[in-house]
Amino acid sequence: MLSAHIDLFGRNPQNLDGMDIYEEIVRLRKEGRKGAVATIVNVRGSIPSFQTAKMLVRDDGTLVGTIGGGCVEAEVWQAAREVMESEKPRTLSFNLNQDPKFDTGLVCGGTLDIFIEPVLPPAELYIFGAGHVAVNLYRVAKNIGFQVTVVDDRETYANRERFPEAVAVHAEDFDTAMGKISPSETSYIVIATRGHRDDMRVLRWAVQTRARYIGMIGSKRKTIAIFRQLTAEGLAPELFERVHAPVGLDIGAVTPEEIAVSITSELIAARRKVERQLPHMSWFKAKHPIAAQSQVETVPQPKSE
Repeated sequence: MLSAHIDLFGRNPQNLDGMDIYEEIVRLRKEGRKGAVATIVNVRGSIPSFQTAKMLVRDDGTLVGTIGGGCVEAEVWQAAREVMESEKPRTLSFNLNQDPKFDTGLVCGGTLDIFIEPVLPPAELYIFGAGHVAVNLYRVAKNIGFQVTVVDDRETYANRERFPEAVAVHAEDFDTAMGKISPSETSYIVIATRGHRDDMRVLRWAVQTRARYIGMIGSKRKTIAIFRQLTAEGLAPELFERVHAPVGLDIGAVTPEEIAVSITSELIAARRKVERQLPHMSWFKAKHPIAAQSQVETVPQPKSE
């Protein structure tokens, strides 16, 4: 029941060009791109396709494969674009017998359910600083699927012995390393260097990248000082909306191991786009200047490493 002509998406509906959906998913993820896969998961009656049929929608709107064409596919294409944006799966149901817009002139009258799931690139975590918190954060984040890169200007800390499975370990000046790194919108940055000045210069660079999440370790007093300094230099206050400082969810963490869990918990929340708002640097922006000056540190965090 499927035609073999090239459709409006520039795609052969029967996938006669030989492109494999699974190989294309791997390619997209390697390139750091998004997509969404639509799969017919349930069929009742006659439909213009078959159960388990798949269609991949790339982030540029182009397709691989088909789930039958027509209005159903057009609606699924639009839903797939929304799934890419929300990064959350969804299921659509269609009754081809009752809705006249699905009338293709073919002998179809069944119903079908289509599951749409996001295809996302691997989450990248850049840790600036290689001290006690960093090494524990690396271990936890690696175990939940983050691809970790570590940066520190001390070779005795930033080395393969301490970070054996990191994607990369940069033992060099922070400015030199930052010149080699280009965070994407699926990247996460945690700043945990051993000094206030290094934290500030890394943060100055980080807020001007496309990183989804930026976290900086340290007290609220230190955070306020850095924020004031960087905005005085001309950086727009809204650049700090992605910055979580003090970093990590407040779980009463004290030890480096506990602080690593706290930070990773916040990374997960940002990665999964939790509905509730997470705390970030906007809490001390200009609309609350007096409250900002009176805030004190509530979660113990190391000042340097």
